Amino acid sequence: MRRRGKTGRKAIKAQRHRALTRRNAPKVARRRNSSVASQETEVERLTRELEEAREQQTATSEVLNIIRRSPADAQPVFDTIVQSAARLCGAIFSVVYLCDDDHIRIAAVNNFTPEATLQIHELQELKRPHRSHLGGRAILERAIVHVPDVLADAEYSRELALAGGWRAVLAVPLLRDGIPVGAITVAKTEPVPFSDRQILLLKTFADQALIAIENVRLFETEQQQRRELSESLEQQTATSEVLKVISSSSGELEPVFKAILENATRICQARFGALHLYDGDVFRRVALHNPPPQFATRQGEVISPHPKSGLGTVARTKQIAYIDDVLTSQPYLEGNQHVVEFADRTGARTAIAVPMLKEDELIGAIAIFRQEIRPFTDKQIELVKSFAAQAVIAIENTRLLKELRQRTADLTLSLEELRTAQDRLVQTEKLASLGQLTAGIAHEIKNPLNFVNNFSGMSAELIGELQDTLGGISIDLEAHAQIKELTDTLRGNLEKIVQHGKRADAIVKSMLLHSGQSSGEHRSTDINALVEESLNRAYYNARAEKRGFTIKLERSFDPEAGEVDLFPREITRALLNLISNGFYAATKRKAEAKQGDHEPILAASTKNLGDRVEITIRDNGTGIPADVKEKIFNPFFTTKPTGEGTGLGLSISHDIIVKQHGGSIDVDTQTDQFTEFRVVLPRTGATSAKSGRQA
Repeated sequence: MRRRGKTGRKAIKAQRHRALTRRNAPKVARRRNSSVASQETEVERLTRELEEAREQQTATSEVLNIIRRSPADAQPVFDTIVQSAARLCGAIFSVVYLCDDDHIRIAAVNNFTPEATLQIHELQELKRPHRSHLGGRAILERAIVHVPDVLADAEYSRELALAGGWRAVLAVPLLRDGIPVGAITVAKTEPVPFSDRQILLLKTFADQALIAIENVRLFETEQQQRRELSESLEQQTATSEVLKVISSSSGELEPVFKAILENATRICQARFGALHLYDGDVFRRVALHNPPPQFATRQGEVISPHPKSGLGTVARTKQIAYIDDVLTSQPYLEGNQHVVEFADRTGARTAIAVPMLKEDELIGAIAIFRQEIRPFTDKQIELVKSFAAQAVIAIENTRLLKELRQRTADLTLSLEELRTAQDRLVQTEKLASLGQLTAGIAHEIKNPLNFVNNFSGMSAELIGELQDTLGGISIDLEAHAQIKELTDTLRGNLEKIVQHGKRADAIVKSMLLHSGQSSGEHRSTDINALVEESLNRAYYNARAEKRGFTIKLERSFDPEAGEVDLFPREITRALLNLISNGFYAATKRKAEAKQGDHEPILAASTKNLGDRVEITIRDNGTGIPADVKEKIFNPFFTTKPTGEGTGLGLSISHDIIVKQHGGSIDVDTQTDQFTEFRVVLPRTGATSAKSGRQA
C-alpha cells in the first residue's frame, strides 16, 4: 500500500467533515430553532410575572395610600381591596367579611350577582360564621382555605355556588393576635386553583385590611378617650361650678338650683330641666331651666303625679325613672291630664327623673327632658345623680345655716335682754340710791329752808309793824324819810328772800316727789286705762293750780293696744310730766296769741305694735326750738320762768321710759305749731327689769 502524504490526509479529513456537516445540518437547525422558541416563551413568562408583580405592587401601594388618607374609615380600604383582589386574582367576585363576638357581616363586595347577593344575605341571617361558605370556614379554622372546585366540596353551599356561578374559591382570614376579625374571599368561574402568587397577594390584602381595621380601632379608641376626657373635664367643671355656687350662696337655694339645672341640661344634651321638692304626696316645682315658652310660667306649680309617671315612679320607688318616650308612656296613653298637657306644651319625648335622697328620705327630684327620642348615657345619668346629691347637700346646708342663724339670733337676743336687764337693774338701783340721797338732802335742806321762809315772812310783817310804830313817834322829817327808805329796802329784801325761799321750797318738793321710792309693784296693766287716768289727773291738777285753766282733750286709743307689763306708778309719773308740759305749751301759745282765738288742744293716742305699744302725746303749743330740743332731757334744764319749773320732769321721764323699762322716747316739734312725744314700751320690759332685780 502506497503511503499518503500529509496533504492527502488533510484533504480526506476535510472531505469527511464536509460530509458529516451535510448530514447533521438539519438536526442542528432544528435544535437551534427549538432553543430560540424556548427562550422566547421564558421571556414572555417572565414578562407576565413582572407585569403581574408590578400590578400587585401598584395595587398594594394604592391600598397603603388609601390607608394613610383614611385613618378613621376602613371602608374605602375594603372597597379597593375587593376590586383589586378580583382583578388581580382573575376572580369573578371578591368579598370582605368582618366578625365580632361570633357575629359576621359583609363589609365590602365586588361583582355579586343579584342571586348571589340574596343567597349570601340568607346565609348572613345566621349572624355567625358557617362552614357552608369559605369566608366563614376561614374564620372558624383561622387559616387559609383553598377549594379548587366548591361543587366537589361536601360542606360548601351548592345553592350559593350555583347562584354566584363560581367554582374555585379562596379565603384568607383576618387574624389579629390570633383572633379572627374577618376574612377576604375570591372566586373563579372555572375549577382552576389559585396560584401561590395569588394566594400570597390575597394574604397581603388581608394584612392591609388588618392595618386599616387596627388604625380605625386605634383612632376610635383615641377619639373615645378624648371624648371621655372631655366629658370628664366638662363634668368636673360643672360639678366644680355647682359646688362653688353652693359655697357662695349664703343659704340661698335659688342660685344653686339654677346652676344645677343649667349644667345638668347642658351636659346631658337635653332641651330643658326642672327641679321639684317633695312635700308629702305632692311635688312642688321650684326651678326651671330653658323651658319652652308655653311652659315658662309653670314654676311653683304643685303636682300630684300619676303613679306611673316619672315623678310618680320616683315617689313610689325612690329610684331613677327612665322614660323612653313620653308619648308611649302609660299615663299619656291613659289620657292623664297633667302628663298630656305637659307633653303637648313642651314637646317632651325622652326623659329621666332622678330622686334627691337624704339617707332614705325623699327630698325632691331632678327631671331632664329631650324633645327627641334619644336615650341618655349611663355617664349622663350618673352625672344627674351627682347633681341630685349636691342639691340635697345645698338644702341641708341651708337648713343648718338657718338653724345656726336662728340660734345665733336667739342667743344674741338673750344676751341683749340680759344686758338690758342688767342695765335696768343698775339704773333702778341708781335711781333708788339717788332717790334716797335726794330725799335725805331735801329733808335736811327743808328744815332750815322752812326756818328761813317762816322768819323772812315774820320779819316782813315786823317791818310793817315797825313802820306803824315809827309813824306815831315825833321825829324830824328827814330822819323819818331815812327810816322809811331803810325799812322799805329791808321789806323788799325780805320779800325777795320769801320769793326765792318759796322757789327753793318748790324745788325741794319736786325733788322729794321724783325721789319717792318705787313700791316695787309691777303688773300687767291696761295701757289705754293708764293713759286715760294720767290725762284726767293732769287735767284736774292743772285746774286746781290755775284758776280758769281750760284745754281741749282728744283721745285716740287703739282697742288692740292691750296690756303691758310695767311699773304703773313710774309710767304714770312720766306721762304726767309729758302731759303737763303739753298743757303749759298749749296755754302759753294762747296767751301769746294777739287776737286770743287760739284753742289749746292736747291729743293722746295709743297703738298696738305687736310686741310693743306706742303712746303719743301731742299738743298744739309753742313748739321747741332746734337749739333747745337737744337739751330737753338734760337734768335741771328748763325754759320756764323762775319758779315755774325745775328742769327735772323730762329727765326723770326719760330715765323711767328708757332706762327702767327698756323703751324709747322721741320728740317731733315745729315752732308755733306742735310738739309730739312718742313713747314706745316693750310689753315685757318691766318683767325683764324685775327678773334682773331678782337675779
